[in-house]
Amino acid sequence: MIEHSATIEGPRVALVHDWLNQAGGAEHVLDVLHDLFPAAPIFTTIQDVDRVPASTRWDVRTNWMDRLPGIHANHQPYLPLYPIAWDTSPLPRGAYDLAISNKSGFCHGVRTGGATHVCYCLTPTRFIWQPDSYLENERVPAAGRLALRMLLPWLRRWDLRAAGRVDHFVAISTAVQRRIRDIYGRDSTVIHPPADVQTFAEATPDGDREDYDLIVARLVPYKRIDLAVEAYTRMGRKLVVVGGGRDRERLERLAGPTIDFRGRVPQAELAPLVAGGRALIWPGVEDFGLVPVEAMAAGRPVVALRAGGVVDTVEEGVTGVFFDESTPEALEAAVRRADATPWNRERIRARADAFSRDVFERRLTRYLSDIETSHRISQTT
Repeated sequence: MIEHSATIEGPRVALVHDWLNQAGGAEHVLDVLHDLFPAAPIFTTIQDVDRVPASTRWDVRTNWMDRLPGIHANHQPYLPLYPIAWDTSPLPRGAYDLAISNKSGFCHGVRTGGATHVCYCLTPTRFIWQPDSYLENERVPAAGRLALRMLLPWLRRWDLRAAGRVDHFVAISTAVQRRIRDIYGRDSTVIHPPADVQTFAEATPDGDREDYDLIVARLVPYKRIDLAVEAYTRMGRKLVVVGGGRDRERLERLAGPTIDFRGRVPQAELAPLVAGGRALIWPGVEDFGLVPVEAMAAGRPVVALRAGGVVDTVEEGVTGVFFDESTPEALEAAVRRADATPWNRERIRARADAFSRDVFERRLTRYLSDIETSHRISQTT
């Protein structure tokens, strides 16, 4: 039986991941899974060690997609090939007892060679099932948009078949749980991803606390950072924007003198920067959102659009303020409400503890133990 510890020993485990050419929340979860299962190989399509330095510590096994020209820098044009890649790159038959897919794209379609398949679902594939919102916020050329529209029926059929290869679904939030039910017709258990609560709880401002609000995110269109840039430019209020990405040039054109773009900040400097800010601004829709939890761990409230994973993590009036429309005006009104709220830093921190790495490990190992027990009983009856 699987027991909670710093690492898990017992079943032969394989980890499965969509792609390793960017470092984000999915890769943070993968890193924690690897710590739980240090002997587990990681099966994926592509690997770029410059973009995901942590992967140099892992036993990464890529498939034929890793040799396609230019795919590390720009994998999106190759998206229609990913279903084929997972169909043609099965795990060795009988080699593993448990396969855990960490999925936002196509890796839940892996053929596990007889292993029990648990899918940790970050989201059903967004550009297949939410194409309008995906295309609205992505710079996809006209030819690419047409190709996607033409391929959607086939991609959706494949995705539904692939979901049938999953034995058990785990959702990262109640929003994703609803999508799994509505799209795949499957039940799932919610286990929230692990946030680095301890690091941010121990952080202190670097020098005197500054009078600024903060955004920490990749600068890509769907994050809707433009809402905050417009609102804070109009208010004449300082906003520090941490992160890099292809949308930075457009955002800088929108920004007034009170918007401070810091680019990518080393992890050691990020926690003090969050701790020194007044509030974290979260204007986009994320399936979970680790950054708001980290901000709460530092005792800072969150001003967020009422959608996605923050509905699970932020308590209105206790750890943050919601706004309901994706407009600069609605965000500005929420910031004013946050200013008028007497925040209790310790209550905010206490809320973040519910989403710590330790809680994630306990819940996941207990869940896997229950699956193993159920599987063993079914084999003996």
